[in-house]
Amino acid sequence: MHTVAILALDHVVAADLATPIEVFGRVRLADGRRPYRVRVCAATPQVAGEAFTITAPYGLEALREADTIMVPGCSEQAPPPGGEVLDALRAAAASGTRIASICVGAFTLAAAGLLDGLRATTHWVAAGLLAERFPLVDVRPDVLYVDNGQILTSAGAAAGLDLCLHMIRRDFGSAVAADSARLLVMPLEREGGQAQFIVHAQPPVPRGSQLEPVLSWIEDNLAREVTLPDLAARSGLSERTFSRRFREQTGTTPLQWLLRARVRRAQFLLETTDHGVERIAAQAGFGSPTAFRERFKRVVGVTPQTYRSSFRSNASAG
Repeated sequence: MHTVAILALDHVVAADLATPIEVFGRVRLADGRRPYRVRVCAATPQVAGEAFTITAPYGLEALREADTIMVPGCSEQAPPPGGEVLDALRAAAASGTRIASICVGAFTLAAAGLLDGLRATTHWVAAGLLAERFPLVDVRPDVLYVDNGQILTSAGAAAGLDLCLHMIRRDFGSAVAADSARLLVMPLEREGGQAQFIVHAQPPVPRGSQLEPVLSWIEDNLAREVTLPDLAARSGLSERTFSRRFREQTGTTPLQWLLRARVRRAQFLLETTDHGVERIAAQAGFGSPTAFRERFKRVVGVTPQTYRSSFRSNASAG
């Protein structure tokens, strides 16, 4: 059984703490077995949150026995993590334990030196501060999560769900991850939600995937007409094999991936340019402004104009 240790520090963010508990705790294999053992651990017997106090069943010694360590974020009032916490994380990393952070939990990993020289992300509001405090970290504020293999980081609390599903997919495959996503009532690869208000130059691509070159080509050619035969030919596979492997490795179909990439490109253009709907529709590869508006609203939940207004209102408020 795979043990997941969740590190609770004082002023822990409730959503960040609850996400891995719920996601990993509910995973089931095809035969009904639970593949994950979830343990909440802390440096002290009790941990104070913003509106609650919890008793942690395990101490830092649980980190030594874990296969995966999850580090939730803490509020701005939290003190710096203690030396015993940082030492325990360093020791776990040295032993090969997988370690992942949710939201501003990346600051704890960075303080332990675990992100030095690596790509990492955090909540976009805190990305500048992370880069300033830890200049050896390659901060990527425009992605949902970053997987460096052993060390992983995610953006805001909602992106923690995406990261957990990604880790389940790595551990037990797309079918188990898809089942977990259904239990959470969310798509295996999120189309909207919190991510819609972050600048996305491109949708997340599974790094190291056999299909990564094809996916990169899609992102570079969104404005042109792209067909399934074109993509299959570019991959060197038959259409049937290409479609099957595409779903296995991405959790969706080539067409849905393409449409999602086009919507994300449109989001980026709406957020960063003054281009009209007609021009954005053409740049993102939609056949007409009408088709663009309909698809955008279906995926994002609001019209392009409302989305642009919301984003700029949020930017002005910040």
